[in-house]
Amino acid sequence: MNNYIEQPITKTLELNYMPYAMSVIISRAIPEIDGFKPSHRKLLYTMYLMGLLKGNRTKSTNVVGQTMKLNPHGDMAIYETLVRLTRGNDALLTPFIDSKGNFGKQFSRDMAFAASRYTEVKLDKICEEIFKNIDKDTVDFIDNYDGSMKEPVLFPTTFPNILVTNNQGIAVSMASSICSFNLKEVCDVTIKFIKNENIDIKKYLKAPDFSSGGELIYNEKEINNIYQTGRGSFKLRGKYRFDKKNSLIEIYEIPYTTTVEAIIDKIINLVKTNKIKEINDVRNETDKNGLKIAIDIKKSANAELLMHKLYSMTPLSDSFSCNFNVLIDGVPKTMGVKEILTEWLKFRIQCIKRQTAYDLEKKKAKHHLLSGLSKILLDIDKAISIIRDTEEDNMVIPNLIDGFNIDKEQAEYIAEIKLRNLNKEYLLNRVKEREQLEKDMKELKDIYDSEELIKNIICMELKEVSKKHGKPRKTEIIYHEEVKEIEEHELIEDYTAKFFLTKENYFKKVTLVSLRSSGEHKLKDEDVIVQEIEANNKAEIIFFSDKSNVYKIKAYDIPEVKVSNIGHYLPNILGMEEDENILYFVITNDFKGHMLFVFENGKIAKIPLEAYQTKVNRKKLINAYSDKSNLISIKYILEDRDIILIRDNVKAILVNTSLIEEKTTKSSMGISVLVNDKNSKVTYCLENDEFLCESIEYYRITELPVNPNLILDNDKKKNKFLK
Repeated sequence: MNNYIEQPITKTLELNYMPYAMSVIISRAIPEIDGFKPSHRKLLYTMYLMGLLKGNRTKSTNVVGQTMKLNPHGDMAIYETLVRLTRGNDALLTPFIDSKGNFGKQFSRDMAFAASRYTEVKLDKICEEIFKNIDKDTVDFIDNYDGSMKEPVLFPTTFPNILVTNNQGIAVSMASSICSFNLKEVCDVTIKFIKNENIDIKKYLKAPDFSSGGELIYNEKEINNIYQTGRGSFKLRGKYRFDKKNSLIEIYEIPYTTTVEAIIDKIINLVKTNKIKEINDVRNETDKNGLKIAIDIKKSANAELLMHKLYSMTPLSDSFSCNFNVLIDGVPKTMGVKEILTEWLKFRIQCIKRQTAYDLEKKKAKHHLLSGLSKILLDIDKAISIIRDTEEDNMVIPNLIDGFNIDKEQAEYIAEIKLRNLNKEYLLNRVKEREQLEKDMKELKDIYDSEELIKNIICMELKEVSKKHGKPRKTEIIYHEEVKEIEEHELIEDYTAKFFLTKENYFKKVTLVSLRSSGEHKLKDEDVIVQEIEANNKAEIIFFSDKSNVYKIKAYDIPEVKVSNIGHYLPNILGMEEDENILYFVITNDFKGHMLFVFENGKIAKIPLEAYQTKVNRKKLINAYSDKSNLISIKYILEDRDIILIRDNVKAILVNTSLIEEKTTKSSMGISVLVNDKNSKVTYCLENDEFLCESIEYYRITELPVNPNLILDNDKKKNKFLK
């Protein structure tokens, strides 16, 4: 029998799930004000302890093994973290690890990094700024997971690394997504901000910058929103060059958010589905010289228009979503750029204050010792005499304390001075050192007490970082006003095709070239073609069903087929109702003309085609025509023309559609054209050439409604369907 304890779900969540959730938020996924997550910090600090800030590289395996003293999450997790921080992986604008070997590439899904036993690493030069004065009590240290060593809670980074290093993390119920900015721009804007908190951030921090380069479509409203709230998104797109001579497009920079393989896979899919026809071949030619996607295009293709298609249809253009969620004193907080700089400045001021206090204490201690030495300089012979006349070694210190009124530390220092150092030069140098210490202590005290002086130091450090490590932008800024807007219809290839509807609801789009070189249509058994229209690929197709519904679809959304193919089954494409059939279809570019609905009761509805045009792209319209009487015929007319109506197969009229009044309501019954007897009904609606007769004008009418004329015997004989 299983033993279990009943517990409310709320209690279970509180006791079991909440600690896990908090651990993920605080100790794993969200970066802190120094710009690092715990996994980054543990790895880099381990490398610092290994002396990898200077000297030669070491095997990555060695680093991974040592890091496990701080990070017990497994060697592969540690190595993957290391890979992303390397210069070789190209994931960061400002890498922290100098690397040798294959570390894969951030822009490639399939380019795997080599095993850790083959690669070598050391800390990059920028890490001098990350660890600056870390040994001078600038930050707090805590025990590692087993209490065997100490690790820093934060790094005393001399620049706002939180804005320089892009960070993404998903915690429980929250996430963080911080884009990277150019190091030089970040240092410059921080200096300006320190001097004047009311500056316009956008003036100095132009826009995000990424290691992958590409182009950023700058929209001032979007960027302003991100800078102010820490939330929002902006668009990135790849860069290309066109070799006209060889009809070759080379893409050499792509958005940070995608990979070469994702772009190529999408292009191949578009080519296979005939959505793009201008491409002959696409290849991944990425090598040691960098990223390259080569696209061979047809000689007749417009390279600029094709690239706009690829921007709109592939990950070659992508968005980066920002969520500047940062841990501040253990609490997640979403902040704009100014707020982040404010928090970093508070943190950095505290680091320098702590460093200043540390230096001050060290100098005070040294000054204290030299103060003791200055007392014995008044009577050096007395000091020598005390030491010489003391019989027991352990009494030397107490005797010096009593003889010169100094404390134990001072006495220890004096007792340790070598006999050879009791010369005039040594003693004078110590006096000067004491004087210098007093000056240094005063300067340190002034710095500690003045936030203004501390800010000046921060600005000097930022200038130094910018000068040493600043580099030009990689991501080019393109203002959205300058980006040529391509309308959707421009991206669609325009050509003429023929469209066929069958009785069994199959539909074909066949190019004229294919039609000319093909034989007979392939159809299902007993199926027949009931309608065919020649039109262009950019037109809109309107289908009328037997349940008074209209279905609309773009012609280019219907894939082409060969004549030897039975076509597309419309219920699948249009999402039709059960047992619904398509009766008729119209293809239009401008929604001009009228629809004629001829009913059994002798009425005709003349509806403008534009009644079926909608502002939004609705695919289905209900009540597309009246269902009050049986429908005999549907016709589309661009201009008014003659039609023939036959009642009960014995009477007929010839009417021009100009006599039929237009109705704007789609479901209108229309107007009476024929005066029907109680049991009479319209049986046919024909075109002129479909009705054989001796004199067509015999049947013409000039007013509505009318009683139809009897069909002449000779005319009846000519039209066998009337028998």
